[in-house]
Amino acid sequence: MESLVKSMKKELAMLQPSDIRSFDEFASKIPGIIKFTMGEPDFATPEHIKQAAIKSIEANQSHYAPSNGIPELLEAASHFLSAKYDQHYDPASEIIVTNGATEAIYTALTSILNPGDKVIIPTPIFPLYIAITILNQATPIFVNTSKTGFKLTPEDLKATLKEHGDSVKAVVLNYPSNPTGVTYTQEELDGLAEVLRNKPIFAICDEIYSEINYKGQHASMVHSLREQTILLNGVSKSHAMTGWRIGVMCAPKEITAELGKVHQFTITTTSTMTQKAAAEAFANGFDDGPTMKKEYQKRRDYLLDKLVNLGFECAQPDGAFYLFAKIPEGLIQDDKKFIYDLAEKGKVAVISGSSFGPGGEGYIRISYAASMEDIVEAMKRLAVYVKENQEG
Repeated sequence: MESLVKSMKKELAMLQPSDIRSFDEFASKIPGIIKFTMGEPDFATPEHIKQAAIKSIEANQSHYAPSNGIPELLEAASHFLSAKYDQHYDPASEIIVTNGATEAIYTALTSILNPGDKVIIPTPIFPLYIAITILNQATPIFVNTSKTGFKLTPEDLKATLKEHGDSVKAVVLNYPSNPTGVTYTQEELDGLAEVLRNKPIFAICDEIYSEINYKGQHASMVHSLREQTILLNGVSKSHAMTGWRIGVMCAPKEITAELGKVHQFTITTTSTMTQKAAAEAFANGFDDGPTMKKEYQKRRDYLLDKLVNLGFECAQPDGAFYLFAKIPEGLIQDDKKFIYDLAEKGKVAVISGSSFGPGGEGYIRISYAASMEDIVEAMKRLAVYVKENQEG
């Protein structure tokens, strides 16, 4: 009998396992290596959040929660978004609690895409959006932003819409960005909103790094184009809760009602005790994110200084906990070959820029969600590697 694999969803053949995960597994086998590979806070979840989960377990709150989320969490999330970012969503009808931002991305794209639709994806970008677009039998339209400060411009957006016409269903925006650390000003988002306004196009805005913003007030497409925006956020990065898997997805009431159908038939609901923990995070963890951000900023500043002195050019890192650095001339310019060579010879692991799509070629992504001790040692190792391997 012919292999059943050939009978599976044909779009699966277009996907490959994550470059990031596969390289991290490779690097993990090298003794003594220092890794800057994963986008995960190195801080522990704050104690008051853990205690909320413990109390929930002790109270035997282990039954199904409402599909869109427990009222306590929905209300806490609504208040947090309002107080922090002036984003106003009705907890009863405009917010869905998701299994991390990952499920929110899946649910949003699956809810809006039909076969043949197109999604504008500014690159470099976290590759999950690309994979989910393809799985939904839609086409990702890449806009290389490496020449425009790693930001989508209104001019490029207009040109892309002109080329692809009515088949465009959505634009994906992630700010602050993974992998570049770049973020938008409100004026820049306003400019993009004017291009999209009154067109049947969704703005899917992933703001999971909103609490790690070094420019001051977090800007949002919600203020520019709320009626067409699907907002994604959560507690993974802001409260060091990646493993708890709690995100939030917000949109106008009539859109949220449709998103809720895909969400419900995909995961039913997230666990009750983790929702209780997330409710505590949103309600009483207003200062958790800013405290971590101070440490991230120290690391960023130290790394940026060291990298520039070694000849790396970096995208403007105004948020998140990543540096996107261009490999200096004289070193291996193929970024995928470079990271393996650096791991084996220098005992430092970073991620190749091309893993994040067009415009990432010749760059590396460094996650500084790591201890200052490891960062200092890694920069010493990198300096030795550059000196020993640079031509000329």
